[in-house]
Amino acid sequence: MGEIARQLAATGAADLALHARGRGLSGLEHFDLAIRLSAYPPARLFVNDRLDVALAVGAAGVHLGQASLDVADARRLDEEWWIGKSVHDLAEAEAARAAGADYLVVGPVFLTPTHPGREPLGPARLNEIARLGIPTIAIGGVTAERIRALKDAGAYGVAAIRALWDAADPAGAVTRMLQELTE
Repeated sequence: MGEIARQLAATGAADLALHARGRGLSGLEHFDLAIRLSAYPPARLFVNDRLDVALAVGAAGVHLGQASLDVADARRLDEEWWIGKSVHDLAEAEAARAAGADYLVVGPVFLTPTHPGREPLGPARLNEIARLGIPTIAIGGVTAERIRALKDAGAYGVAAIRALWDAADPAGAVTRMLQELTE
C-alpha cells in the first residue's frame, strides 16, 4: 500500500484525496491506516465514518454514510472539515444538501464489484443529483475512459479504487484521470 499511495500522492498532489476507509477495521486499525495515508502530503486525507480517528490524525475532512452521525453534529467537532455524504438517489442527495454536506459521493454510477447487489445509477441519474448545485463525486466503476461522460453528467470529480490502486502504473492512471477531469 505504501508505494502505491506514494505514487498516487506524488502525481495527484493537492488534486487527490486519500480516504481511510474500512468497515471491518477496528478503531486501532482504522487509526493506523489513517496515519499511514496522512504521510503523503499534499494529498488530503479524509476519514470515512470514524470521526474520532479523523480528529486524532488531523484529517482534512470526513465522509459520512447513511447510517453515520448527522452532518451538523460532525461539523460541531471540527468546523474546518470538508464533510461529505454518500448518496444513492435524489432523495438522499436532497437530504444531505439540506443537512449541510459540503459534497456528495454519488454511486455506484456503473457496475462495481464493491457493491454487487446495487443497481448502478448511470449518468442520467447522476445528472439529476448534480443539478442540486452541490459538488458531486461519482464513484462506482469509474475509469479514465468514463470520466468524460461523468463530467458531461455534472460530476465535479471522481472517486476510484480499483482503477488506481490495482493499476499496473498507479502514477500513469492518476495522470490520465486528472487530464480527463481538467479537459
